[in-house]
Amino acid sequence: MSKLRPLHDRVIVKRLEEERISAGGIVIPDSATEKPTRGKVIAAGNGRIQEDGKVRPMSVKEGDTVLFGKYAGQEIKIDGEELVFLKEDDIVAVIEG
Repeated sequence: MSKLRPLHDRVIVKRLEEERISAGGIVIPDSATEKPTRGKVIAAGNGRIQEDGKVRPMSVKEGDTVLFGKYAGQEIKIDGEELVFLKEDDIVAVIEG
């Protein structure tokens, strides 16, 4: 994969697949599943540049698993891999553990 470095408060996320089997053991087809809102941070920028010129560091880093809004970001395909470009503000939580 090409080396990507997002600028400022941007983050590149690879969506993580959701479970395709229900609690009752029913297999859910691809056409019935929604796009996952969970992903792994592939790359993150340095942080937001504030009005005084200082850089506020990012709250997320490469390797973090995050939750983001269903319609957040911009989807792109690079080297055959589907990725999502997000602003740090579009991330609602970091999954720890």
